[in-house]
Amino acid sequence: MKKLPGHAVPRRLAAAAALLFAALLMACAAPARATPRVPASDDEVVETLPAVAGWSREERELRRALVQHPKDPEVALTAARSYLQLARSQGDARYAGYAMGVLQAWQPLTAATPNDILVMHATVAQFLHDFDGSEATLKMALATQPLDPQGWLTLATVLRVRGRYAESDTACKALVRLRQNLYALACLAENDGLRGHWQAARDSLRSLIDSPQLDDPAQASTRQWLLTTVAEVDELAGSAPAADKAYREALDAERAGYDVLAYCDFLLAQGRAAEVLPLLKEQPRSDPVLLRIVIAQERLIAQGRFPAAARDGAARDVEELGARFEAAALRPGTMALHAREHAMFALDVQKKPADAVTLARMNVQLQREPIDLLVFARAAAAAHDTAAQAEVKALMQQIGLRDARVEAALS
Repeated sequence: MKKLPGHAVPRRLAAAAALLFAALLMACAAPARATPRVPASDDEVVETLPAVAGWSREERELRRALVQHPKDPEVALTAARSYLQLARSQGDARYAGYAMGVLQAWQPLTAATPNDILVMHATVAQFLHDFDGSEATLKMALATQPLDPQGWLTLATVLRVRGRYAESDTACKALVRLRQNLYALACLAENDGLRGHWQAARDSLRSLIDSPQLDDPAQASTRQWLLTTVAEVDELAGSAPAADKAYREALDAERAGYDVLAYCDFLLAQGRAAEVLPLLKEQPRSDPVLLRIVIAQERLIAQGRFPAAARDGAARDVEELGARFEAAALRPGTMALHAREHAMFALDVQKKPADAVTLARMNVQLQREPIDLLVFARAAAAAHDTAAQAEVKALMQQIGLRDARVEAALS
């Protein structure tokens, strides 16, 4: 794997880390307990996944190479990267399971495992919400290879998602020692924004966006990441017009699935459901995408602004999404993975705020991004659950998060 320079989930779980991962490729939470495996031959059918244009031939080549060289790190890394990229772009965690599967030749992981394999394993575990496993693997990798920027940035994001901002700062600062100043400054600015130092975070991020090195069209992904981070800081500050502008800039720079979903959540919060459906029209119908479609449709129906002829289709979407959540709940060890989206479904579609509180409470045991606390706060308020509202306030204070939206939901 080449190392910088140059110039990417769970929500903002690894936006920065994923971007650096992409940079390393181009330039330079697992909870699911089923044991991944590599097909023994090209004829073995493991599962039929949604068709992806141009992927079938590449997949066959990867599987053939894996069978021939199962313990070749470069072969395994190439396959794992391709599967993980598909998981991110398609919103389908099964591809991440396959990415984990191609790394099984190095189980159990030890300090003697190739460093790139350790970091890749941790990155996939992170995608699958296995934050404890990801953190442990990253610390193992960094103990033997402390000069790996990907490892430090991935660790910083894992710690941030868990609400451990001071520890995340430490990981961010390691990037300064490695002369990865752009990533270090952006990493620290994101943590500042979460703590309520909104103007300082904006200023730092905007100075990076305005730097001459980002004028290069090849840096579109970096600009998109930084602009999305600015938009999220503006949301934390309660500055809706500024957040709207930054989101639009980010989507103009490069339209990634994460940014589309984040902007859709912003639009829904602003009462602009009609703008959500066109944004999601071309997106793969993953659970998070279908959830936003269903919420937007339900709100438009309630407003009398949804075509009568399309309402049967909307009802089928609700039924399909409900069936997906029911199926997920039946799989051992996976319910917590879907708890955030399931809570949103219970709150905004099923109108069952008490159920949403239960699911949101489960979710914040796993991850503590602003959206997680916001969903918990909204559910607690809708259920008139004062104990749950107190839990949210205590958790906000404990981790040091400042979010104007959460504070408004609790007021």
